[in-house]
Amino acid sequence: MTFTLDQARLRAMLPAFSLVAVLVPIFFLQPATFSYFGIGLLLNLAVPIVLATLAQLAIITVNDLDLSIGSFVSLVACIGATLLVEHPLLGVAALVGCVLLYAAVGALVEYRQIPSIVVTLGLSFVWSGLAVLLLPSPGGTSPGWLLGLMTFQTPVVAAPIAWSILIAVIGHALLMRSSAGVRVRGAGGNPRAVRRFGWSLVRSKATLYGVAGIFGVLSGLCLLGLTTSADANLALRYTLLSIAAVILGGGEFVGGRVSVWGAVLGAITLTLAASFLAFLNISPDWQVGMQGAILIIVLSLRVLLQRGGEQK
Repeated sequence: MTFTLDQARLRAMLPAFSLVAVLVPIFFLQPATFSYFGIGLLLNLAVPIVLATLAQLAIITVNDLDLSIGSFVSLVACIGATLLVEHPLLGVAALVGCVLLYAAVGALVEYRQIPSIVVTLGLSFVWSGLAVLLLPSPGGTSPGWLLGLMTFQTPVVAAPIAWSILIAVIGHALLMRSSAGVRVRGAGGNPRAVRRFGWSLVRSKATLYGVAGIFGVLSGLCLLGLTTSADANLALRYTLLSIAAVILGGGEFVGGRVSVWGAVLGAITLTLAASFLAFLNISPDWQVGMQGAILIIVLSLRVLLQRGGEQK
């Protein structure tokens, strides 16, 4: 039996419920954080995490998994902190080359039928090696225009929330609503139908990998603008964090079932949980544990809802 309408709605609302579940204890423990500056402080690193999550979402849409996104974001930050400052044209060319290489990897994965986990795991070492070559030790500086953009204060609503909403709207429009987005997502949801219509699976997968590369570049640049310097290991944790955020937001590893809004909410939830524990001076190990616990609880609720629907 399939889900009832109410169960489907409850499942779709789980990302929002998980966000509320994190916000409630924060409100009771530190009510002062619910202010313009408090929310801005808690969500200071939300924007690069949201962008990395959407990069991972683009890959999961075609039933693949990207184990290199954290290394890629770190490389982009290193390119931004060195080449983009000293040789802007060369820096832009390097970033464009990274996106094209991402698209080529997607085409290779589909054309040769190589497991994406194997390819992206190897690619993560390539990204890390290039980052170390560019910046052997932490340093560099953020371009002035990027620093100004990421420190811009939006009126009424804290900048991280405003940026996250804008990113979610654009991502949803491109991936979920546009005809091109529906077509390329078909490579994950129904590849046989894509072949019958004469559409190229290789091109579809290359396109989504290229989209992931674009989101990864934006994530690395935003992270550089917030931290003002770079490091080859700056965003390594983004790999698992982005996967967790997509799954927390309702995404699944098969069938091309993803939700842009859910993924953004998942990224914000995990960012809030880690930031608040850091604010309380709790060990980073506990921060990772809290993020994992949130994911396990939400997945357990999804399974319970699914079993409840099957029994009816």
